[in-house]
Amino acid sequence: MAHGIVIVGTGQGGFQLAASLREAGFAHPITLVGDEPGLPYQRPPLSKAFLQGKVDEVGLLLRPSAFYERLKARILDGTRVLGIDRGARTVSLSNGETLPYDHLVLATGAAARTLDVPGAQLDGVCVLRGLDDARRLKDRLKQAGAVAVVGAGFIGLELAAVARGMGMAMHVIEMSERPLARALSEPMASHLQRFHEAQGTRFHLSAQLDAIEGEDGHATGVWLRDGTRVAADLVVVAAGVSPNDTLARDADLAVGNGIEVDELLLTSDPAISALGDCASFPFAWGGGARVRIESVQNAVDQARCIAARLCGQPVPYAKVPWFWSDQGDCRLQMAGLAAPGDRCEIEGDPSTGRFSVHRFRGNELSAVESLNDPGAHMRARKALVPTPATA
Repeated sequence: MAHGIVIVGTGQGGFQLAASLREAGFAHPITLVGDEPGLPYQRPPLSKAFLQGKVDEVGLLLRPSAFYERLKARILDGTRVLGIDRGARTVSLSNGETLPYDHLVLATGAAARTLDVPGAQLDGVCVLRGLDDARRLKDRLKQAGAVAVVGAGFIGLELAAVARGMGMAMHVIEMSERPLARALSEPMASHLQRFHEAQGTRFHLSAQLDAIEGEDGHATGVWLRDGTRVAADLVVVAAGVSPNDTLARDADLAVGNGIEVDELLLTSDPAISALGDCASFPFAWGGGARVRIESVQNAVDQARCIAARLCGQPVPYAKVPWFWSDQGDCRLQMAGLAAPGDRCEIEGDPSTGRFSVHRFRGNELSAVESLNDPGAHMRARKALVPTPATA
């Protein structure tokens, strides 16, 4: 390999790939290109510890600058990849450079969805995806009196817990009939809703946002389709993310719900791989149905899988997915991947605030959701051993 590996994306997956390549003895050049300035950092604390001031920007870093010097990895931060020339095996950069590669890895992540409603551009309307977003939101929270979060997913509820802990009036607006409808079982989601309500958060469920109103260019509240007005001087859009797949589309790679890869995480071009939030892959359970998973674990394990293949040890990707979410005093941990119709069995007493929900597809365990019970979570990860669809 004369040119080595170019990794597009300096998030958790891109960082892990560079580190794993060197750990496996990869001796060729490694270049990471990221559009955010600065060194790779952790995203999960942005919606919790960073906003609360428990972790500063240095504490977010995955490694200090000396680590990358020892790794002999070149980092081009604050630099965008403008396009991929698959025939020449080069990428063109916003700094004017054309970078050749022997193998290209797209670890481009995902972008926060925005709102297409009147008032969406008002001052005081924020999203939370990267460090710049978190800086702005942290400053806003110091001045806000009432917060409306649009979206009752994990980020929305983590933010709700932070804002209530800071004493603000808190409203959560959600189109579905319950929070976390796509991610959690009904028993666990309902328990978390009751927890947040007990802290003073008000939920507006099965609600459509119609407009954001403002005064002198600043948000002052939101209007729902049923005519309800919710006062808020800070509106946080937490309505999910979209995979960053524009580069792949423009390069005529196969793209569906993200950049499509095979069981080895190769795209439709054998010189290009993709991983993490931007990639959809054949899930080892469920007959190889294609999924896209947004989690640190998935990005890290996929990076290790690609590193092993590039170092001559290809193994199909078949890791157990696992996730976590800290919401106030609630530590939620999930292992596996359930479908909406999977049945539920509760283990433990929800009234104690420590219990698990086991999900079953037929007679097979598909996922376990554990609240404040790390032991149950670790047992679940050991019990959930996927069988690759190709086996």
